[in-house]
Amino acid sequence: MGLLKTFVLGGIHPPENKLSANSPVRILEIPPQVVVPMGQNLGAPSKPVVKRGDKVKTGQLIAQASGFISSDVHSPVSGTILKIDSVMDMSGYRRPAFIIKVEGDEWMENIDRSETLITDINLNPEEIIAKVKEAGIVGMGGATFPTHVKLMISPGKKADYLIINGVECEPYLTADHQLMLEKGPEIIVGTKILMKALNVKQAVIGIENNKPDAIELMSALAVREEGITVQPLQVKYPQGGEKQLIKAITNREVPSGKLPVEVGCVVQNVGTAFAVYEAVTKNKPLIERVVTVTGKALKNPSNLKVRIGTPIKNLVEMAGGMPDDTGKIIGGGPMMGKALATLDVPVVKGTSGILIMRDEASHRLAEGPCIRCSKCTQVCPMGLEPFLLSRLARIGNYSSAEQEKVMDCIECGSCQYTCPANIPLLDYLRLGKSKVGAMIRGRTKK
Repeated sequence: MGLLKTFVLGGIHPPENKLSANSPVRILEIPPQVVVPMGQNLGAPSKPVVKRGDKVKTGQLIAQASGFISSDVHSPVSGTILKIDSVMDMSGYRRPAFIIKVEGDEWMENIDRSETLITDINLNPEEIIAKVKEAGIVGMGGATFPTHVKLMISPGKKADYLIINGVECEPYLTADHQLMLEKGPEIIVGTKILMKALNVKQAVIGIENNKPDAIELMSALAVREEGITVQPLQVKYPQGGEKQLIKAITNREVPSGKLPVEVGCVVQNVGTAFAVYEAVTKNKPLIERVVTVTGKALKNPSNLKVRIGTPIKNLVEMAGGMPDDTGKIIGGGPMMGKALATLDVPVVKGTSGILIMRDEASHRLAEGPCIRCSKCTQVCPMGLEPFLLSRLARIGNYSSAEQEKVMDCIECGSCQYTCPANIPLLDYLRLGKSKVGAMIRGRTKK
């Protein structure tokens, strides 16, 4: 298997609980109605190009990117736009969305729906980036940063490595693992397309060694390709973070406040690589994805292929229905995910998992006083002082929080996980980041 690498600073080892590992991807039935939010990416929400009453086909553009950091949105179904309304999303806020009544499943004529593997890529880098943009692809690991923007390297900068993130370090989640097992050849072609777009000669696929079957399969596929290697990694959370993965694989450190390209690296998730393959070779926009639905009380933890806009309740039903002792439903994994207020919210491009937590495990323990034990500092993978940053956010001293680099926090939750006083450190860090981010945006507008 070769030498196992990992990042050095901080990190934790929560129980993996990969209950849905080795569960083949099942296709979820298209619901009678979907809700498709306009803002499914980090950055500006898209602007509608269709109106109420319009007929749409599966894969048709329905909203266009409205800024540099924005992405197109396509209809995941065919039918009629019932209305454009504000609808609650996973964050708990109401945002503009298309409500589409499903009528059959008629796809856009230019989309190739065959399973035939296409390996010839005759497009130049600019054409590849244009196709990725037109397909509305965003980071599939959950960050939802528009992929085409990541591929547009600023003048004066150069990428040496493309790193494909197959780590999936978040407990419970297995969608990426299963995707590698079922769509390995397509992911390899997607990797080659991304290499061509970035004009890099080396790509490394990072996979933690709790997925030996994926390491074996992807290694066997990569050995036939020039410049693509698979790097087995020690199991350590949060190794899926871009900066931690870059450190683990290349030993390069991304400076504070800088992007990975500063050290010659671009990171893309395996799901993103697969979506890029489908976009460039099949003209298929990002209208569906694999989602893990899991939980210790769930009858049938599953990996489901789901159309964007499908209500979360449909996924839970497919996995055996809501257990009686459910205390909380998390969008994402237990470390970085957020509790959902309702099961009526739709699947979006960044939905990697749904975790059903038992009532006994869902309650926060009583908060005690900070005893300055330094555990949160020891496990922080960014070298921050979470106890200090949370205190600054709690008292509203956001200028000091900025000076102490609160914006470097990747919100991994390692600090809160390890805190013996049960202080909600991550909540305060997120508050601090949102306030400091608003301050920074305010300064740049002046």
